[in-house]
Amino acid sequence: MKPNQSNNNDQPATVSVPSPQDNPCLGSDPNIAALVIIADDGISYLLPYAQFMYAERVSNSALEKMPDAPPEKMRIRFATAEVAVLGNGLNAVERRLQKYELAFVKSADRRLAATLKTHIAVITVTLTKEKL
Repeated sequence: MKPNQSNNNDQPATVSVPSPQDNPCLGSDPNIAALVIIADDGISYLLPYAQFMYAERVSNSALEKMPDAPPEKMRIRFATAEVAVLGNGLNAVERRLQKYELAFVKSADRRLAATLKTHIAVITVTLTKEKL
């Protein structure tokens, strides 16, 4: 090796931190018409934004009994389904939902919670009864 060349082994080790674009819990796309919900039971739901009614984000009341419970709860209501999301940093979900840019949501392992600004721990979907 020439004196002015450096060896790759001399370089300090770098730690890769996931970027917001690498978040496995949610994705964005400004050109979509429906939201994909991947529930904890493994079922995937495609809910059209045309049926979006409202969303609400509150503190998770389960924290009083279980200190390790996710700190936030969000209900996303569509004409045909209600989605319950538990996690932290759910304001990012709310912002993307407000712009109709939220492409998908799914839960991720709790071990990832410390490295993600937005972590979704639990997702459940309840289908509403159709009126004929």
